[in-house]
Amino acid sequence: MTKKYKRKAISKKLRFEVFKRDEFKCVYCGRKPPAVILNIDHIDPVSKGGTNDINNLVTACFDCNNGKSAIPLDIIPGKLSDNMEMMREKELQIKAYRAFIRKIRKRINKDIEDIETIYSDYFQGCVLYDNFKANGLKKFVLELPKDEIEDAMTYSCNKINDSERALTFFCKICWNKIKGRNYS
Repeated sequence: MTKKYKRKAISKKLRFEVFKRDEFKCVYCGRKPPAVILNIDHIDPVSKGGTNDINNLVTACFDCNNGKSAIPLDIIPGKLSDNMEMMREKELQIKAYRAFIRKIRKRINKDIEDIETIYSDYFQGCVLYDNFKANGLKKFVLELPKDEIEDAMTYSCNKINDSERALTFFCKICWNKIKGRNYS
């Protein structure tokens, strides 16, 4: 008894995109219209679980498509292998980009931690609020060199004995530096 499978129709738009990608020629024999009628072929046949995803479709002439029937391909046609290589390269680039972003976040968090240590050393038992670290201090770390932020924190803590007022003064110094003014 043969297994029945339901084949979903390929839209005209998708059909055209496959033809365009394959330069309107059969990926198997290279023939083009008007010498042949072009069809869409599934690399992995629908009867064996293949889908209508563009990466599973190729342009084939009537003769090659009928000759292949429901036999899966062992070798991916040229255009698709180029596409696969390009997708592999994109994945490697995305992976490298994400690693780079993680490295930047780690540096930012380390800088924030170092600046908080200065504040905590001056005002024993005081820590910076998470909201301040995530918004204010992070903004300063992104906009100013770390040594300038550390100098501003040290200066503020030395000049003012109250932890809240010292932090306010520190913020004023950093905002003035961002705006291009001198502090104090």
